[in-house]
Amino acid sequence: MAIVLMLGSAPMATEATAWPRGRFDRIVAINNAWRVRADWDYSVFPWDFPVERQPVPAAGQQLVTEADFVPAQNAFGGFVYAGATMAFTAAYWALHALRPQVLAVFGCDMHYPKSGLTHFYGTGSPDPLRVDITLRSLEAKSARLMVLAAMQGCAVVNLSTGPSRLIFPRVSRAAVAQARPGRWCPDLAAEAMALEEELDYRVPSGRYWEEAERFDPAALDRLDALWLQAASLPLRQTA
Repeated sequence: MAIVLMLGSAPMATEATAWPRGRFDRIVAINNAWRVRADWDYSVFPWDFPVERQPVPAAGQQLVTEADFVPAQNAFGGFVYAGATMAFTAAYWALHALRPQVLAVFGCDMHYPKSGLTHFYGTGSPDPLRVDITLRSLEAKSARLMVLAAMQGCAVVNLSTGPSRLIFPRVSRAAVAQARPGRWCPDLAAEAMALEEELDYRVPSGRYWEEAERFDPAALDRLDALWLQAASLPLRQTA
């Protein structure tokens, strides 16, 4: 598996409707993004995604639910460290299940305009911006994803051109096949992973909110700072 396109639901996501399929080996659609184009391979959504909004898979298409992505997320440390919003969850699932050389994201920028459409289908809830112990710095969570992907030999890149909370390198569709893992510091990444082991904030069930009292925000902020340093970026917190 070489190049995976991961589609989110930002207003610009519909631009991908007309993109030639040839550049991508697999297409992963998050939540409502299966509506952007009919040739998706995987539709990823959480347990509370309304049944009436779930796709009916055609031959060769697969639905990906918590039975699939919770174990995949746990393989990369779990929701507390990875960030509990579906773009990160789907990305870690793709890294685990598909092992791409390039994971190219589009429509997943976690940037929401103050007026007008927030999603291609209208106005929706800005889930990544909710107050949540796992989402204190979206930049840090994207840095962690990028670094762990690089360790696996995968480049994580952003195909969008608008404002983004993701720190992935921007590339054009024409250049996506030439993408290579971004820069990162192995020593700082090792330090961050050692701190994760020391904190032991893993929740195998994925229901991290049931154990929220044992997670120290200050400790997670230290961890976020380490991941950003590993990716050579300054810290910016969501909340």
